[in-house]
Amino acid sequence: MASAGNPKDDTGLERKMESRHLTMISLGGVIGTGLFVSSGYTIHQAGPLGAILAYAVGSLLVYCVMVSLGELSVAMPYAGSFHMYAKRFIGPGTAFTIAILYWLNWAVALASEFTAAGLLMQRWFPHSPSWVWSAVFIVVVFAHGMVAG
Repeated sequence: MASAGNPKDDTGLERKMESRHLTMISLGGVIGTGLFVSSGYTIHQAGPLGAILAYAVGSLLVYCVMVSLGELSVAMPYAGSFHMYAKRFIGPGTAFTIAILYWLNWAVALASEFTAAGLLMQRWFPHSPSWVWSAVFIVVVFAHGMVAG
């Protein structure tokens, strides 16, 4: 068993993360079915250059927000989510609104992922309705969450 002073365990693996690990985790979190499904629509509407510019501007905005949140979490660590910073610096109403909007964002994002998965499966099985595949993935994900949680 690994002691508190020794970060290695019996398998010879170390418990530490480097910048490259965090980069790969963040890339894995960004790339999903929604990106692949919506990229075609974006390229169709804005063209290749417009899509690259739109993604570049959006990426820059997200990068600035994440760097700011990283700075805040290092300077003032809270036992809670990032809406606690809004509570401290703006007010409790803003913090509540941010928390609800964050939850709503993930609820909609999860629904769009299930829809995208259903549409992708419909490409492989063209005579099946996409809602059936979406329902199958919903059951699998929530069943896994019930077992794992």
